Amino acid sequence: MYLLTIAIIAVGLAMDAFAVSIASGTACKQLNIKHALRMAFFFGAFQVFMPLIGAMAGLGLRDYIRNYDHWVAFALLTAVGAKMIYGAFKIAPAEKELNPANIFVLLVLSVATSIDALAVGITLPLLRVPLAAAVIIIGLVTFALSYIGTLLGKSVGHLFESKIEAAGGLILVALGVKILLQHLLF
Repeated sequence: MYLLTIAIIAVGLAMDAFAVSIASGTACKQLNIKHALRMAFFFGAFQVFMPLIGAMAGLGLRDYIRNYDHWVAFALLTAVGAKMIYGAFKIAPAEKELNPANIFVLLVLSVATSIDALAVGITLPLLRVPLAAAVIIIGLVTFALSYIGTLLGKSVGHLFESKIEAAGGLILVALGVKILLQHLLF
């Protein structure tokens, strides 16, 4: 059962990187397979390390919050999910052209798309899932979706960008509700 939980978390967390990859593929027509692989690698790697950092913090807190850990997991997942949903529909000012093939831009984008993973990482010890499996699955799912997103961006553009980020947010909120209900009712 924990693999399903990890897979759901991984897909939810990867949606930010997926949306950015689509936008990058759309905005930067000179992106090629090498750039798509590099972007996927950076996004996947940051999605491995950020939840790992968060999980280390969560391990330190687990004994102190054992009696209400389900509420903490619910609150964090719901907050991150709500932020993703809000961000998907917020009207952003026009941004200057960024070249995602540039390493500095790619680092900034990698950090920006993995901040949510840091917060979600805190919940991993509370869910009592194998940490190594969780971060590897999160990283691999993010890598795959980022690569696919870059290629999709080149072909379909911004058609689904905000909807994808909102879907990721809804997945995380639903998972938070599931954890809370599972603990309170069963």
